[in-house]
Amino acid sequence: MKFSEMPYTRPDQGEMLSSIEAITARFDAAADADAALDAVRELDKLSSHYQTLGSLCYVRNTINTKDPFYKAERAFWDQAEPLMSEKLQVFNEHLLASPFRPQLEQALGSLYFKNVELSLKGFSPAIIPLLQEENELTSAYQELYASARVEFDGKICNIAQLGPYKQSPDRAVRKAAVEAEGGFFDAHRAEFDELYDKLVKNRTAQAKALGFDSFVELGYIRQMRNCYDAAAVANFRRQVVEELVPITVSIKESQARRIGVTDFKFYDQTFSFPDGNATPKGTPEELLALAKQMYTEMSPETAEFIDMMFGMELFDLVAKDGKAPGGYCTSFPDYQCPFVFSNFNGTSDDVDVLTHEAGHAFADYVAARKISFSGMRSPTMEGCETHSMSMEFLTSPWHHLFFRDETKKYQLAHAEDALIFIPYGCMVDHFQEIVYSHPELTPEQRNEEWAKLEKMYRPYLDFADLPFYGRGAGWQRQLHIYQYPFYYIDYCLAQTAALQFWVASMKDPADAWQRYLAFVEQGGTKTFVELVRSAGFISPMDDGCIASISASVCQWLKENEIE
Repeated sequence: MKFSEMPYTRPDQGEMLSSIEAITARFDAAADADAALDAVRELDKLSSHYQTLGSLCYVRNTINTKDPFYKAERAFWDQAEPLMSEKLQVFNEHLLASPFRPQLEQALGSLYFKNVELSLKGFSPAIIPLLQEENELTSAYQELYASARVEFDGKICNIAQLGPYKQSPDRAVRKAAVEAEGGFFDAHRAEFDELYDKLVKNRTAQAKALGFDSFVELGYIRQMRNCYDAAAVANFRRQVVEELVPITVSIKESQARRIGVTDFKFYDQTFSFPDGNATPKGTPEELLALAKQMYTEMSPETAEFIDMMFGMELFDLVAKDGKAPGGYCTSFPDYQCPFVFSNFNGTSDDVDVLTHEAGHAFADYVAARKISFSGMRSPTMEGCETHSMSMEFLTSPWHHLFFRDETKKYQLAHAEDALIFIPYGCMVDHFQEIVYSHPELTPEQRNEEWAKLEKMYRPYLDFADLPFYGRGAGWQRQLHIYQYPFYYIDYCLAQTAALQFWVASMKDPADAWQRYLAFVEQGGTKTFVELVRSAGFISPMDDGCIASISASVCQWLKENEIE
């Protein structure tokens, strides 16, 4: 079935909730472990169905945020999902207290029960109104962001469509594009500040209601940190500042020499080569055809995957008016398929999407066929991001299809960006830790904290007198800070694993692919640290990990520098 043919009907909220209650009653009445397990699997199937409907609504709303039908449906799910969570958590309480728990743990895995215990710590019926309000606020942020209409170069652009201008060989154009982008955020400064202020207060109230000192603790629970804590993350960030930030400074110095500037500014950072950045060659349709060729040649598993993606039309990639910002991959469990959403804008980011989001999609495709219980198909988010970020590198032998004679430029910039990203991602995480540890901060004080962190994690940047960025508000462009608190460090941890897959692939491509496939096939049956170690790699939580990875990548950068 094609995506356009997948039916969507708003579920009856009362029926949705009562059906979960009925399964809970059957679970309680189970005479033996087999009957209890049947109830667990029945609820898993029902939850997957509601997830499918919610995902269909979300995708269609983000494709066109102006569509009144799906805007109303999104509002329904914003209210309904916390109510459904309440019923599911009641079931989980009964699951943990079941006399058949030993047999159920043997069937489902002890990690599943550990995750359930975590989820229960992060929920109470008392916070349902706050959860509903939080959903409304994040939807409002996404709608506000998507409303951007920026006049530039005789056109009306959204934020994604400004991307090519920010990579222009003409420095004045780069600066003007960044100023135009910042102008939108400045024009809506009060709205962005108010939305975040409400979100911080809301999430802090949730944490207090659940007995936590701050939302930092609750944020870690919501992200299912089941194998490390805030101290481990702080240690990771420390290593990044000490070991990696000096390297990123030298990378930016090399970039400045390449592009011929002596006063490197913020608007220069995405421009890597004097004759222009590498750009994909072809229309969106042609790039998709090349992606199909790439995954068909890559392995039998990816060939089957890409055939399904095309056959079911599971892509929406081109930036257009009213479309939500960013890119993502979600899934429709009823159809055992993922969906990839993005905003193509003619830059190398378009190919990054075809590898990154397709990495998520491939992992979803594999897990749906390897793991019958959907509750264990997906690892925690660092594991999921390892799927996607590793795919960006494992597809290296096919990058020439998209970039032709600019392939070396693309691969050099991509490798540099991989290292440069990690300090930025740590900065996003560190900022959120500060904000939620001090929810009393004013909007101006938050900006001041961000500006301080810029000097720690990206000391090579000069914001000069740029609007928006110059006043320390650049964090408002990062949608994760509003929508998915404490998610961003997952990308950093995943990047350390992805770079290890890349280094392994340069030594033995076949072995690296088999390790990656095994990583994906395990789904969520192991913790992130266990998954990384099962692939034969160093955990990001281990001292020395950053130094080791940086040394390997720096050697490659040295050998592949383009003067």
